[in-house]
Amino acid sequence: MSFPQRTYGKAGDYLAAYRQTIMEAWQDIDLDAVSRAGDMLEKAIADGRTIYACGNGGSAAISNHLLCDFFKGIQTDTPLRPRVISLASPIELITAIANDMAYEEVFAYQLRGMAQPGDVLMTISSSGNSENIVRAIGWARDNQIGSIAMTGFDGGRSARLADVKLHVPAANYGVVEDVHQSMMHILAQYLRHRAMAPELIPQRRF
Repeated sequence: MSFPQRTYGKAGDYLAAYRQTIMEAWQDIDLDAVSRAGDMLEKAIADGRTIYACGNGGSAAISNHLLCDFFKGIQTDTPLRPRVISLASPIELITAIANDMAYEEVFAYQLRGMAQPGDVLMTISSSGNSENIVRAIGWARDNQIGSIAMTGFDGGRSARLADVKLHVPAANYGVVEDVHQSMMHILAQYLRHRAMAPELIPQRRF
């Protein structure tokens, strides 16, 4: 069921209902899928492969935030040196591809020019049906690039194409994006603390 289904008289009441919707969405997250995503990312970093991320709108912001937390955050107090690229970042390149070819190609085109077998693509799309996301995952599947799709609503085509789907079973863009952002933080922090000296973990802020 989509949220909300009615108007609320007070912002506090809306917060309470929104909070409950997020809690219900979290309860249905596939923990095995999160573990598989963590394993895939850990191996890619250990092997010196590149992690690519992409998304549109608010999901583009999560993609760029992922670049920060995976590149800088995971390196802090660890010997790891992740290679991370947000395909949503280079606005000059994105607009050139969109203008000269098609917006649907803005992510796949970048992958064709940079990605190598063994790399990992993380897509972030609430609907799972954005054509540029679907084309990027399709190209990854055909070229030995691992794929992790963060999705919401019914998962869309990207959930069916990806090697691992991190699906948020909610029908509200804000709720889905909030959980996607949190899962990004969880994976970044997990990968960081896995590579840290155990005695440092309680001394650091995450």
